Amino acid sequence: MGAFDHSMAALRFFGDELVPDEISALLGAKPTESHYRGQELVGRHSGIKRIAKTGSWRLRAAERKPEDLEGQIFEILEQLTQDLSIWASLSRFEPDLFCGLFMGSSNDGMYLSAKALLALGERGITLGLDTYDADDDQHGAEP
Repeated sequence: MGAFDHSMAALRFFGDELVPDEISALLGAKPTESHYRGQELVGRHSGIKRIAKTGSWRLRAAERKPEDLEGQIFEILEQLTQDLSIWASLSRFEPDLFCGLFMGSSNDGMYLSAKALLALGERGITLGLDTYDADDDQHGAEP
């Protein structure tokens, strides 16, 4: 089994009542991207305007090549509060770590340590993994 070519990861919170500045204050870090419900958003590439249907707060890790999802998990979590009671209070926004794993061959794989899985679990963070074939257009993936 070979290693994935590269990986992307982002911690995400969503909710109609989500106020990005409040999430930032609780977690102790500013997001990479955020918006509140009802905010006008403009597409980065298309320029098309739309209204956000729900609030969002996202913090991305740097892309890693070769894949280092474990490093990305800790890159994100080390920026944020270690207070698990705060994480529990944010569970209503169903936090998830959305990850893109990009294959370089037909049989790539990876492992996560118990330490990384425990850190996500203690914070109530769901792990989402999207795997992209080596022949897929890799530029469309965006956690």
